[in-house]
Amino acid sequence: MKNQMPKIFKKLLRCIFTLLLLFLIVSIAGVLLLRFVNPPCTPLMLWRWAAGEGMRHEWRDLSGMAPALQQAVMAAEDQRFPDHCGFDWDQISRAMKENLKRKRPRGASTITMQTSRNLFLWQGGGLARKGLEAYFTLLLELFWPKARIIEVYLNIAEWGAGIFGAETASRAYFNRPASKLTAQQAALLAAVLPNPRHWSPAKPGSYVVRRAADIAADMRAFAPFKKKTYPSKGNRGSTTTQ
Repeated sequence: MKNQMPKIFKKLLRCIFTLLLLFLIVSIAGVLLLRFVNPPCTPLMLWRWAAGEGMRHEWRDLSGMAPALQQAVMAAEDQRFPDHCGFDWDQISRAMKENLKRKRPRGASTITMQTSRNLFLWQGGGLARKGLEAYFTLLLELFWPKARIIEVYLNIAEWGAGIFGAETASRAYFNRPASKLTAQQAALLAAVLPNPRHWSPAKPGSYVVRRAADIAADMRAFAPFKKKTYPSKGNRGSTTTQ
């Protein structure tokens, strides 16, 4: 029995190592593939669809969106996005200190972190998900240019019940394509991102109006990204599932 234990232990370690290596290969290959191929859906989209909310999603390249939308989202969600490597350590440290005194914790997720979570993972908390979110955030920053990160983010972000992506949100709330958004409309869309299932950019409350005004004042400081290094492939059409 004593001689068998080391053998079982070695087999267990070998199995764990094999699974870990397989995960690394699959995850890195997936991130590299999605640099060039547009994702047709995300886990959150499928979850909302399974819950009976439907799923409306239409992909648009950055060139098909008003530059103001990029500027508004950076001003609202991640003002250090052009410069950081996936994590805004200053905001993370500040949030940790503030959360010791707050009943409702304040997040410090960057655009890259939100993209990794929305694209690869499930919603909610837990150390396992947080660890995987950090891992995929590093992969995105390592293998994707900033233009691709914000392009995917704008195309998979949730903007209401069954509404995903800037193109669908623009048409749903303002009856116009994302390429025709005004600066004010872009600021309103960015303003509701923290709670898109309860706030509406088309019928904003007083808080959303004030937040949008602050975003509009800050967004001019950000230069929109342009894709130059690769063609966009994959799904260019729309997905509507009820």
